[in-house]
Amino acid sequence: MGCFMDLFVMFGSSITMEILKSAEIKKSYGDLNVLKGIDLSIRKGEVISIVGASGAGKSTLLHILGTLDTPDSGKLVLQDKNVLKLRNSEKARFRNQHIGFIFQFHNLLPEFTALENVCIPAFINGGDSADIKARGREILNSLSLEGRHDHKPSELSGGEQQRVAVARALINSPSIIFADEPSGNLDSKNAKELHDLFFQLRDRSGQTFVIVTHNEELANMADRKLEMRDGMIVS
Repeated sequence: MGCFMDLFVMFGSSITMEILKSAEIKKSYGDLNVLKGIDLSIRKGEVISIVGASGAGKSTLLHILGTLDTPDSGKLVLQDKNVLKLRNSEKARFRNQHIGFIFQFHNLLPEFTALENVCIPAFINGGDSADIKARGREILNSLSLEGRHDHKPSELSGGEQQRVAVARALINSPSIIFADEPSGNLDSKNAKELHDLFFQLRDRSGQTFVIVTHNEELANMADRKLEMRDGMIVS
């Protein structure tokens, strides 16, 4: 009995580790078939890179996995929920609670401070304002942004702005973070620091990342590197 329970714990825990699964995801724009049937499984704590030539379908796939776009057909399960069955309002709430995003251009709101930008998703989700701001400060400090809380984006360097964007992605403790060319707008030093940061977050808190990138160094650092070609994952 003890051996059976040990096996159950071992294999059962590995099953529950899967947080995202897609099956036969297809997407077309008019006569252009962008995604031709994507099957993908992602486990908690993985850092996955997606590479491929421009036009291969990488960003389209990322947007569908992140519920920002809807496929023509297929299935997408995230945290045991078939998100494609959700109404738009339900999907928006689920996205805010469970998914973080980091883009090439940080998309910070220029009129707000770093702390305010970080806290916006949490304010939308609801909760005590003081608690949210305290968590925002804690995350910013953990990303070496002490003393920069009250600075607006125009007063921050490119690397600092992208770290604020990472903090914003983390504020609601998401199940998974999708990043689209996150270091594409950074110099080599800041890009390396950002890449290292992703793995520090994975090692420290089990954060899961799916990263579309043309940066070979980052792609090769990942636990798995998936190559897309002509709307398919080929390796």
